[in-house]
Amino acid sequence: MEAYENFTYEIGDNLYINLTSKCTNACTFCVRNEKADYFGHKLWLAREPAPEEVLARIPADVARYKEYVFCGFGEPTIRLGALLAVARELKARGAAVRLNTNGQANLIHKRDVTGDLAGAVDKINVSLNEATAAAYTALCKPSFGEAAFYGLQEFAEKCAARGIQTWFSVVDILGEEKLAACRAIAEKCGVPLKVRPYIE
Repeated sequence: MEAYENFTYEIGDNLYINLTSKCTNACTFCVRNEKADYFGHKLWLAREPAPEEVLARIPADVARYKEYVFCGFGEPTIRLGALLAVARELKARGAAVRLNTNGQANLIHKRDVTGDLAGAVDKINVSLNEATAAAYTALCKPSFGEAAFYGLQEFAEKCAARGIQTWFSVVDILGEEKLAACRAIAEKCGVPLKVRPYIE
């Protein structure tokens, strides 16, 4: 697979930040299983950027973008230190910051990192993906096994409790029965559920 240094990329009104190609999941549906690019952006990284390298690619006027979103070909929270350094600087400049995550940060770092994220990010989208631990494990193949499914729920609950605008996301191909189960999980965790269209 060819590798690049696309540490930031633009989609619509947002600027996306690509910190790593590492992930604790090996999702069967992941776009990176098929190709090296997403919406024309080649996102496999030749190396991981330092925070300063990412910030060098942020416009002087942060209002140019609606949101700055940590989301690339890997799990952003694997590089928590870099994520926080960039996010805090963006917040200091008045930017709106979002994190798209698999919700496994506390498992990755073996501690509760939600306190670090509070004040650094405004919004967190946690990919729920499935309605049961067994189905999630089969679909996403997490390195933490079924613990990942329960860990991401606890993570979302703690983020919301710290005042971060947090929600779960699933794709619309799950079917009504599974969507109902996902809604029940979201309600239990005290966060909304967003159903997004499946992108081929």
